This record gives sequence, structure tokens and C-alpha cells, in this order.
Amino acid sequence: METTEKVKVKKSVRIRLAKEAQKEFKEANAGKLGSVKASLRNIPTSPRKMRMVADMIRGKRVNIALNLLRFDHKHSSNTLEKLLLTAISDWQNQNDSVKIEDADIYVKEIFVDSARMLKRLRPAPQGRAHRIRKRSNHVTIVLDDHNAENNTNQNEN
Repeated sequence: METTEKVKVKKSVRIRLAKEAQKEFKEANAGKLGSVKASLRNIPTSPRKMRMVADMIRGKRVNIALNLLRFDHKHSSNTLEKLLLTAISDWQNQNDSVKIEDADIYVKEIFVDSARMLKRLRPAPQGRAHRIRKRSNHVTIVLDDHNAENNTNQNEN
């Protein structure tokens, strides 16, 4: 009767094996990995102002959304443009075999949540003080490919 012993593996070996397994998974599922999520936290802008810009690009194709953000005059559009470029880069890294020109990437979801609020005091008349709330927000954007959704729907039928 054999006893199974746990073999102690070095941490560096475990990390290498995990990376190899992840690489094999990516190769096996190339082009089928689905949506990509990118987020930005603690942006020092009020959530309401950021939501106005986020609503403009929700559901739009990526190239149209980039043009809207690039030529919009609001301060929040610069931040969202950088986040969108990051999400596009993540999508390219995840889907190496698919060309970005052939893919029909769009903004599937974008949502803005409120983050921490800095509370400050401002002098008011007659020795009083008014509280000032400096708001900040978290933004999350999800990109997906129209073509990938169509392929999965055809495979199910």
C-alpha cells in the first residue's frame, strides 16, 4: 500500500507552472475570451459630471466613442478616453489572434460609482462654518465584440 506524500514545490516553480497553464488556456481559447473589463478608481471628479460623459459613449462602437471623447470639452472626457484606450489594449492582449480592425468592439457597459468624499470646512458669516464635500468616483468599462456574440448565438442554434 502506497502513501501519497505532498511534494513541496518552490514558489518560483509554482508561479512558472501557473503562467504556463494560463498561456495554454489563452492559446486554446484564442478569440473566444469574451468581454474585457477595465476600471479606474478614486477619480477626483463628481460622479454626476462623470456620468454625463459616460452616458454619451454607452453602447457605441469603440472608434466612435474615442472620437466623441477626444473632441468633447469636458474635463471628464480626458480621463474616460485614457480608460477606454486601456480597455482596448487589454482586449488586444487577450485576443492576440483577432485583428482589431476586423473586430466590431463596442462599449458594452460603463458605470460610475461614487467613491470617498473629502469633507472640508469653509468660513461662513458670523463665525460659522459650512461643510464642503469634495466628491470622487470609480469608473468601470466593459468592452465586447459584436462578432463574438453572433458566433456564440449561431453555435447555440
